[in-house]
Amino acid sequence: MKIDEIDTVCFVGAGTMGCANSLVAAVSGYEVVVNDASTAALEVVGDRHAEIGAFLVGAGYCSEDDLVAGLGRVRIESDLGVATSGVQLISESIIEDPKAKRALHAELDADADAAAILTTNTSTLLVSDLEDAVSRGDRFAALHSHLGALLFDIVGGPRTTEATIDTLRRYVLSLNGVPLVMKKEHPGYVFNAMLGPVLAAAFRLVLDGRATEPAVDRAWMLDREAPMGPFGMMDLFGLDLMLNTWRKTSHDTTREALRARVIPVLEPMVADGRLGQKSGRGFYEYPAPEYQSSTFLSDEPMSQLAADELTAALTGAAESLVAQRVASGDDVNMAWMVATGLAAGPLAR
Repeated sequence: MKIDEIDTVCFVGAGTMGCANSLVAAVSGYEVVVNDASTAALEVVGDRHAEIGAFLVGAGYCSEDDLVAGLGRVRIESDLGVATSGVQLISESIIEDPKAKRALHAELDADADAAAILTTNTSTLLVSDLEDAVSRGDRFAALHSHLGALLFDIVGGPRTTEATIDTLRRYVLSLNGVPLVMKKEHPGYVFNAMLGPVLAAAFRLVLDGRATEPAVDRAWMLDREAPMGPFGMMDLFGLDLMLNTWRKTSHDTTREALRARVIPVLEPMVADGRLGQKSGRGFYEYPAPEYQSSTFLSDEPMSQLAADELTAALTGAAESLVAQRVASGDDVNMAWMVATGLAAGPLAR
C-alpha cells in the first residue's frame, strides 16, 4: 500500500532502470509519470513496460490484474516541468555523467514542488558528488535499485534528514522491496562492492592461466550453489556494460594493473557484437549456454584453487564493508542474498 507522504512519483530517465522502477511503483498503487529528454526513449516505454511486466508476473511479484491496473496509472510526459508538477518523489536514472546529473538536479531543485524528495539512482557516483547542486539537501538522497532484484540501497548526504531517509525506507517497503539503509556512502554501495572483486578475481584466474572461464564458473556454482558463475553473470549484465565499467580509472594500483589486461579482452568481444545474453554470444552461446547443460558441473573436477580465490575475494570485500562501518554484517549478508537469490550470505561461513 502507498505511504501517506507520497501519491505520485516521477521517473526521469526512461531507460531500463527507469522503466523497471516506474512499473514497480505503478503496480504498487502509485501514480507514475515517466519523463525523458529523448522522444525516442519515451516512444518505447510501453514496449519496455510490457517486457518488464511479463517478468514481474512470471516471477510472482504481481498478478495480471495488478499489472493492468498499474499500467493505467502511468503517464508519459516529455516536458520536465509538467512531469514534476505536483509529485512528491522524483527518481533520476539518466546517464552516469556527473555534469549531466548535477545540471538535471539543479533544474529539478528549482522547478519541483518545494516538499518533493529528489533521489538519484546512480550506480557509480557518490551522493557527495551531486548533492551540493541542490538547495534542498535535506530532501536529497541516493535510492539505488538492482535490476531483477527488489533490493534498494538508501544513502543520505551530509544534509539529508532522518525523516527523508525514513520516508524512502517506508516507500521501498510499500513496493514489497528490501531497503538497505547504509551508514555512509561507499563506491558500489554494498552488493556491487562485493560483486566487483569477485568478477576481478575471475578475470585474474583466467588471465594468469590458472583456470578457464568454464572452470571458474563451475567452481563458483558448486561452491556457492549458484545457478551461474562470474562469466555467466557478466554475460547477463552485458559485456558492453562491463567494458565501460573497466574503462573507468581508479586510485587502486592493483585494479589498474588488472584493468590494463581486461580491456584488451573485452574490447574485441564487444566490437564483434559479443555482448552476452542480449546478443546471443558472449563468453557463452545463447539461448543454451554451456553452464546450463546437465553435465556441466560434473564434466571436470571442481577447481579448489578457483573456489578459494573467489570466496576470498567475496568475504574480503564483505568484511571490509563491515570494518569501514558502511553496513552491518547482517545487512551485508542480506544484500547478497536478496540480490542473488542465494541461501547464504558472504559472512555466513
